[in-house]
Amino acid sequence: MEKEKQNDMKRLLLLGDEAVAQGGIDAGISGFYGYPGTPSTEIIEYVQRSPEAKERNIHREWSVNEKTAMEAALGMSYAGKRAIVTMKHVGLNVAADAFVNSAITGVNGGLIVAVADDPSMHSSQNEQDSRYYGKFAFTPILEPSNQQEAYDMVHYGFELSEKYQLPVLLRLTTRIAHSRGGVQTTDAVKAENKVKLPDDPVQFVLLPSIAKKRYANLLTEQPGLVEESDNSPFNKYFDGSDKSLGIIASGIAFNYLMENCPEGCKHPVVKISQYPLPYNMLKKLFDEVDEVLVLEEGYPFVEEQLRGYFNYSLKPIKGRLDGTVPRTGELNPNIVAQALGQSIEVVYNQSDIVRVRPPQFCDGCGHIFFYKALNEVMEKYGKGRVFADIGCYTLAALSPFNAINSCVDMGASVTMAKGAADAGLIPSVAVIGDSTFTHSGITGLLDAVRENTNMTLFILDNSAVGMTGGQKSAAEGKIEDIVKGLGVDPDHIRIVNPIPKEHQTMVQVFSEEIAYPGLSVVIPRRECVQTYIRRIKMQKKAKAAK
Repeated sequence: MEKEKQNDMKRLLLLGDEAVAQGGIDAGISGFYGYPGTPSTEIIEYVQRSPEAKERNIHREWSVNEKTAMEAALGMSYAGKRAIVTMKHVGLNVAADAFVNSAITGVNGGLIVAVADDPSMHSSQNEQDSRYYGKFAFTPILEPSNQQEAYDMVHYGFELSEKYQLPVLLRLTTRIAHSRGGVQTTDAVKAENKVKLPDDPVQFVLLPSIAKKRYANLLTEQPGLVEESDNSPFNKYFDGSDKSLGIIASGIAFNYLMENCPEGCKHPVVKISQYPLPYNMLKKLFDEVDEVLVLEEGYPFVEEQLRGYFNYSLKPIKGRLDGTVPRTGELNPNIVAQALGQSIEVVYNQSDIVRVRPPQFCDGCGHIFFYKALNEVMEKYGKGRVFADIGCYTLAALSPFNAINSCVDMGASVTMAKGAADAGLIPSVAVIGDSTFTHSGITGLLDAVRENTNMTLFILDNSAVGMTGGQKSAAEGKIEDIVKGLGVDPDHIRIVNPIPKEHQTMVQVFSEEIAYPGLSVVIPRRECVQTYIRRIKMQKKAKAAK
């Protein structure tokens, strides 16, 4: 009989991210893995603050990047234990190799991949929809419409994962991840799984001969997954008296629909929060109504499949594809009201409430003084030679610095600068943060080392993942050793202190290394001002407590 531990928590006010984290703790998880990325970061941060997670020694340290996190979580699953791996939507691009193949290997212990999408690109390069990755990999997808479902879906997701021996994609969006709601937690916390090796000793060995069989097995599971969706407690059919329109609403879009129908919707509604799509439920709706409206956050994922399932020449299928709903950006209750043909009584414009202010560096940030020196040195070379990366330092693209010319994806500064140098753009300069360097910049630097590329790499070392809350950098105290280990000439590894009184020293060092006809690395090193302030406050608090 399963050992259960009584939990005195009943109802909590949680972010959607926190609901996922608490759900994992209560569902007998053994490990959380991930890389910080808004809007997913708070999942692991919540676990790191949890006394129960500390008491149980649940793994809760950050990984170097999303790929290593995904693979470590898969390793925990291999050992029979439950794990959650967290990331934002573009992080799934980094983890895609491991994620897609994990559906073919299958899992042993339950494995949930919690991905937070960012419609409207509040803090991201794009607004891609992670549901397509789940469909591409043939994995089940869960998409909560509120914080309670986010919590419940973790329990359900682990059971589903272990039943079908597949990873489960849990797709959050910004408004679910970063808004709070009441969550009823379970009284009985599940005991962690025991270590247990896979029954099939070659399950995780994807040699072609084995992978072909595993892939065939994955395909045979698909009808069962569709049946699970048709019978899912999270997918529901709500009948309505007015059959002129049928509505399909997924995830948070269902909440926006309900806000416009406080007394219930007069049209039939299918609420979707589990995929593959529940075919029988959708066919019932399509057969009953005159036309269909699809409301979903993100890409027209449901809408496209619906057009493939049914003959939409017979009945209009409306949504993002035909312009009934805007093709880009987040949904909101007003957009849904317009799609329903309802009048909007109050339209709020953000600029009417809060004056729009572009983001800027924190006062005293070392990046400010770095870019002032870099701009002075680069002035004689002209514009268009500085490739940057993902992080606080990307703000130098804005006035008054206007210092950088690229920001594409994690690590691209190094490799784009290399490619530009290969093309003859000399000098070519790359700027990357310490955490981004360990995430994805190291391999690009190794390419440059092999060819002694004529470029200069600046690794801005503030000992933190500054953009997502100041988590510890994996490279703290190690950057010069890593760079030396990759083979960079020690004579061209320079360390500077980006503060005003060191301006002339920085200008001199930057000038020398940018003029050097080979590969050089400069490390401007200064602690992030935000982590410094927090550290000093904690030290004062600890001192006062003695």
